[in-house]
Amino acid sequence: MLPLSCCAKKLQPAQKDRGKEILLDSLFENMHNDKKPLAEKMRPQNLDEFVGQKHIVGTGKLLRRLIEAQRVPSVIFYGPPGTGKTTLARIIADTSDSKFVKLNAISSGVAEVKTVIEQAKKDFEVYGQKTYLLLDECHRWSKAQSDSLLAALENGYLIFIGCTTENPSYSMTRAIVSRCSVFEFKRLGVDDIKSVLKRAISSDDGLKKYNIKIDDDAMTYIASACGGDVRSALNGLEIGAITTPENENNETVITKEIAAECLQKKATSLNEDVYYELLSAFCKSLRGSDSTAALYYANRLIEGGIEPQVLARRTLCHAAEDVGLSAPNAVLQAAAALYALDHLGMPEGNLVLTQAILYVCESPKDNRVVVAMNMAQDDAKNHPDDNIPPYLKNHTPQSKFYKYPHDYGGYVDQQYLPNSLKDRKYFTKKDIKKS
Repeated sequence: MLPLSCCAKKLQPAQKDRGKEILLDSLFENMHNDKKPLAEKMRPQNLDEFVGQKHIVGTGKLLRRLIEAQRVPSVIFYGPPGTGKTTLARIIADTSDSKFVKLNAISSGVAEVKTVIEQAKKDFEVYGQKTYLLLDECHRWSKAQSDSLLAALENGYLIFIGCTTENPSYSMTRAIVSRCSVFEFKRLGVDDIKSVLKRAISSDDGLKKYNIKIDDDAMTYIASACGGDVRSALNGLEIGAITTPENENNETVITKEIAAECLQKKATSLNEDVYYELLSAFCKSLRGSDSTAALYYANRLIEGGIEPQVLARRTLCHAAEDVGLSAPNAVLQAAAALYALDHLGMPEGNLVLTQAILYVCESPKDNRVVVAMNMAQDDAKNHPDDNIPPYLKNHTPQSKFYKYPHDYGGYVDQQYLPNSLKDRKYFTKKDIKKS
């Protein structure tokens, strides 16, 4: 969408009607701005205001260079909610002075997409203006919906920006993914989220009128408890500002307890040092097969306000690292605990978590998985250019020397590793007993 100040300069007489549309769009877009959620009002308008994702939009990074050169191709942004996917899409469209259309894959059908495509083609042919189509939840689109975009993408008058929380490699049709550059968004760090909260508190468009007083402990709690979702953090701060009465000094004081209530989470009573000490004790108890200690530390952490999913994720890691192939079902037990906590919640989810912790503790211990992984990673880094044995390659004269294991009863002795690694063993069989 063109800024109001530049419409007259950019539009020719034949484009006056189009200019009126743009002006009206701008006016309607800015009406009732005070009624918008804080997260919307604090949405960054340019790359300098954009927070996080330095690995893709930091100085000198590919996507930033493309944005600054106004040469952004069709892209797919995927990552957790509240990490800036939609915001960056809007910045891209605004930077290029292109038309911006937003659809949601859940509510839009093929007919709606075709309408957008037809209008995009007309705008390009008449005004030379490209259209950015932002599609939220793009992994929800069917093959028919995805295929309806292909011709427009190839002709260049429509640029697709898909936003999804799912990895597009397995959640979207290959035809669309192959025509897009894929960028992964990561959860925002605590410091990044705190900077957004501070801007919201001091901004005239934000919460300045509430004269908020919040100490660093409460602000750090909000930034930590939101799970890297800046939208969730801003929503919690806004609820706190709106619902907290002013004190005698006309200040809105937001404490850690108020913040926890607004985020609908239990305020942690653990400082950072105690948290990591308890978590370390929990992990070492899992590895040491002391189920009583592991359950004690797990429930100390839960009572202290730590989300039980943290414990489920650690249990899942230890199921592979410390139990491994001695009891492969340990991984399934831990994964089931994480699923139950996400979909069943507490306190019932604690039953499944407890079962997983007990299973990991009581299983025989075996660290061959992590040893094999570390050795393989080290060799991959230090021997990247070694030649594959020629009979393992596709369609070479030496392929006829490859021995098909099933012709030999399922196993035949032959060299698979490069010569420099031919005697390397990452994994050895052994009898495992719990002492």
